[in-house]
Amino acid sequence: MDLTLSPNHIAFRQAIREFIALYGDRAEGVIPGQRPGPKQIAWQALLLEHGYAGRFVPLEYGGYGAPYDIMEQRLIVEEFSRAAIPAGIGNQGISMLVPTLLELGTEQQKRDYIAPTLRGEMVWCQGYSEPNAGSDLAALQTRGVEDGENFIVNGQKIWTSTAHEADMIFCLVRTEPHAPKHEGISYLLFSMDDPGIDIRPLKTMSGRAEFNEVFFTDVRVPRIQMLGERGDGWRVANATLQHERAYLANSALLSQRYAELSQLIKENQRNGQAITTSQALQERLMQLQSRLLALKCHDLRLLTHSMKGTDPGIAGLITKLYGTETRYQVDVLALDAQGELGLLNQSDPRVRDGGVWFEREAMDLGLIIGGGTAQIQKNIIAERGLGMPREPKPVNKEG
Repeated sequence: MDLTLSPNHIAFRQAIREFIALYGDRAEGVIPGQRPGPKQIAWQALLLEHGYAGRFVPLEYGGYGAPYDIMEQRLIVEEFSRAAIPAGIGNQGISMLVPTLLELGTEQQKRDYIAPTLRGEMVWCQGYSEPNAGSDLAALQTRGVEDGENFIVNGQKIWTSTAHEADMIFCLVRTEPHAPKHEGISYLLFSMDDPGIDIRPLKTMSGRAEFNEVFFTDVRVPRIQMLGERGDGWRVANATLQHERAYLANSALLSQRYAELSQLIKENQRNGQAITTSQALQERLMQLQSRLLALKCHDLRLLTHSMKGTDPGIAGLITKLYGTETRYQVDVLALDAQGELGLLNQSDPRVRDGGVWFEREAMDLGLIIGGGTAQIQKNIIAERGLGMPREPKPVNKEG
């Protein structure tokens, strides 16, 4: 693929830079696990107005309505990353559900949900994992029993990010109990204010409750709020998971984090000496730089496949594993560079950088598990990408 920018793309990149120079001081990022506030929503509205968020979402659904151009999307990501400012809200609803709705939603679902989600006014959580259905998600047991024009939902979800802040949930439930486990699941959209929903926060090592247990007791969900066909939820869920893995392995965010790490190492001292004199830290920083360069080259490979409309194969399977592990290694090096002060939380007056690196390290360790654990990802790469045989299952012998 020829990656030389056309005159139109060069002009588009210049327009992005001018926008950032003019409005960049208004940029507001969203803290993970929290819903957008007025400043974040105002920044998102400005991005939507100029086409730097929701650029390729049709106008009738609240987007900018530009013809799809993957190079334009790439330039937006690169320029906002280069300027080290947030490119709007990137939560589960916007990054994962909206593209799923555009692909598989009904016209009414698109009109009801996409615009308020893009604006940051409607916050979503993801009801996938259960206490006995994490890595083996298809083993989920939350039930949806048909009752006239509704499903009555009973069951439990766990590790539900942002459930305590969410307005809505996209949720997998078993509606066909006698079908094979991958074929009996449906994908429902419903309000977190519906009667019968109990949310119990789970505190993490960061001290905050980003995750939750969610219990459903006779929750009534209209059938028209099903995304996709009944019993076809596994296919819809996998469409969402593809977007989730790209979201978790965001290379633009990683580039920004690496730039922050480099600046931290340049500015900090330990025992009165600049930590840049540490050969061990220098070597680790260079190793991370090489990983980041490899990830950028890998993104270009995926970009080529996307523009050609071809299947990336194994290249598409390794992104989440490689991206989340590299992101965590950036956090760990930042904490090591800060020494013992890096482990202090926001309440300690000696805390550095507001304790942000400690919070990132705690969150990003979880992201190696979220969206499919590293071990599961390696199995997928081996079996689907390399064609290796599946691990044999133990045979139960009677007597």
